[in-house]
Amino acid sequence: MQITMNTVVSMTYELRNSEGEILESSTDPVSYLHGGYDNIFPRVEEELHGKSVGDTVEITLEPSDAFGDYDEELVQMEPASAFPSKDLKVGMQFEGEDETGEVILYTITNIENGKVIVDGNHPWAGERVLFKCTVTGVREAGKEEVEHGHVHGAGGHHH
Repeated sequence: MQITMNTVVSMTYELRNSEGEILESSTDPVSYLHGGYDNIFPRVEEELHGKSVGDTVEITLEPSDAFGDYDEELVQMEPASAFPSKDLKVGMQFEGEDETGEVILYTITNIENGKVIVDGNHPWAGERVLFKCTVTGVREAGKEEVEHGHVHGAGGHHH
């Protein structure tokens, strides 16, 4: 069966940075609903369209096709007193909102003299990445999966 609109695709994958270091990988198959549901990078979905079990896709993604460009405006300095926890550490994450009300995950990157630097960029923002995957399964999506816009059951979303 070929990957087409409203099929559930299972794959193993690895994501590498431009130095060749593995950022993320999955030896157990992960699944997504194919067809523009924003469950996977759009460029990867385009490359997978028409592929079948056993096929491999290897694609270099520019920042705009992956985790976005690095945005200096998402780096902010806040007083330590603005945080609910008094036990702050570099690497801790907090949710905040941008001016449109969209939730952004901020990571503490530095703490000095009562000031905390937080960065709302994805850790891999600005990175060109290599995405490589092998298709391990393709099946028709169920009606409920299509209605909900994501995979249910094994390897997908559970209610």
